[in-house]
Amino acid sequence: MKQIITAKLKLQPTSEQHDALHEVQLAHRDALNYVSHYAFDHGKLSNAEQLQRGTYNDIRLQYKLPSQLACNVSRQVGSMYKSLWTKLRKNIEHRKAKITKKRFKGLDKPPKYVSTTLTYNYKHDYSFKTAHQVSIQTLQGRIVIPYQGYKPHITLLKRQAIIGAAKLWYDRPHKQYYLLVSLELSLADPTPKTYQNVVGVDVGMRYLATTSDQSQFFSGKKVWAKADHYARVRKRLQRKGTRSATRRMIALSGRERRFKLNTNHVIAKTIVKAHPHTLIGIEDLLDIREGMKRPMRRRKGTQVLPLTSRQRQANHHMSKWAFAELHSLLVYKAALSGSSLVVKVDADYTSKACPLCGYIDKRNRPGNGLLFVCQNNTCSYKVRTDRPYTLHADLIGARNIAMRTLCIWQDWIQTGHLSVVPDRADKEAKAARLQRYAELRWSPALSSSSAKNLSHRRHVRLSKEDRNISFQDESGQTAPLVMPYMLTHTGPMKQRLKVREIAEQQGWTQARLQRAADVNSRTMSGIWHDQYRKVTYEVLTKIARTLNVEITELVEEETD
Repeated sequence: MKQIITAKLKLQPTSEQHDALHEVQLAHRDALNYVSHYAFDHGKLSNAEQLQRGTYNDIRLQYKLPSQLACNVSRQVGSMYKSLWTKLRKNIEHRKAKITKKRFKGLDKPPKYVSTTLTYNYKHDYSFKTAHQVSIQTLQGRIVIPYQGYKPHITLLKRQAIIGAAKLWYDRPHKQYYLLVSLELSLADPTPKTYQNVVGVDVGMRYLATTSDQSQFFSGKKVWAKADHYARVRKRLQRKGTRSATRRMIALSGRERRFKLNTNHVIAKTIVKAHPHTLIGIEDLLDIREGMKRPMRRRKGTQVLPLTSRQRQANHHMSKWAFAELHSLLVYKAALSGSSLVVKVDADYTSKACPLCGYIDKRNRPGNGLLFVCQNNTCSYKVRTDRPYTLHADLIGARNIAMRTLCIWQDWIQTGHLSVVPDRADKEAKAARLQRYAELRWSPALSSSSAKNLSHRRHVRLSKEDRNISFQDESGQTAPLVMPYMLTHTGPMKQRLKVREIAEQQGWTQARLQRAADVNSRTMSGIWHDQYRKVTYEVLTKIARTLNVEITELVEEETD
């Protein structure tokens, strides 16, 4: 299996070398704009060979670019026009299907290149020397520049990785040049026996990611607060319009993007590190923006009014939702870990289908909010408890994704073929998959012999004493503690009070009862408040003995 990563090398040029790099970047950008106008004037050409035949000599004479860089210019412009033609064809199809009313305007004028970043080909335009030095092509010839970088990446450069193309990038705020080198790594081919666990990860806007097993909720509150702050700052600076305001906007540019990138990196790293030897399932959200209609006007009776500030803010958040970036980070971090793998499943009805009975209905999400309430009167949970199955909607989505991922894992074992991405073109095959998913049921049974059956329980942060606690299952095998729920927040009010009363009689303080509580004690969007508590298995055992009941009567399947 191949995995491509990027090594970021910090160049340390002298003042003369700095000027030479700046000169070749400007010449390369001017050549790109020249070829872009040539392609636009000749029928918006996208064929790189025709562009090279028509512009190669002019590029060499006018901009003094080396031969390989001149060829790169034609290829880069050709790929740009190919992507624009593809977008135009998709826009025409979407307008015919009345998905959108906007006309694509990318080919109304020749694309203008502003960035000075240029691409080098390995062993043609750049090569590595000994003692952490790199030889780079400029208009005056080759120059040798020392570099620094991340030690594992430097080790890969010298030994294992296949080196590809590189980009010369200038960080203007810090006045620093970087060489971004593409590395291709050869990883061992995955096998089904390597992965002992299955977990689903649901991505969203209010909660950026939610896992199905440990019920980890990664809040996006700070991200959107920071995004709103930068939006307000940009609005004020644009209104001011002075030269100093423009300079300030340039200084602020990229901060929001880097903040979101860092947040997604932390989330992806946390998920992958917490799930070794795991098949991680995520939703296939390709073209999701096309199916999500953002309102441009609001209705009040018979009047059509502009959107409110909150609605405009919601549209702004939707347009800047970086779910694809989080997915890509999960994919490559899991692959580099060597023990985990990410697969995509169909995203249809993941947050609207009840995992216990399979019932699908829009009403399961009241007000399209964070609360999931199963409306099926014949649901197994409602028949047993006379209460509707209620849970956080993102956790419902993560569980449905986990069950679908388990189907992929089973198919992988039977056929020997792993489907990393579902086939979207075959509608009949997709309908068959959705029918199969509708028959899946989330099993609340706790088994110590299979790690997959533990995935529905919530893990919590235990103290040193509680980490050593274990219990015996029906077969007599000793298994480590997996923190279950206590009925204090799901059972009848009388039983809740009884348990708390007995806990107080035994001298267990509130701090002792909450010692293993999760930091996110209001996962249900503030619904359970202080009633949302988890306790250690040791405390539950003491309470069960005092009540003269079995421990299973105090612990039930996770319903909230």
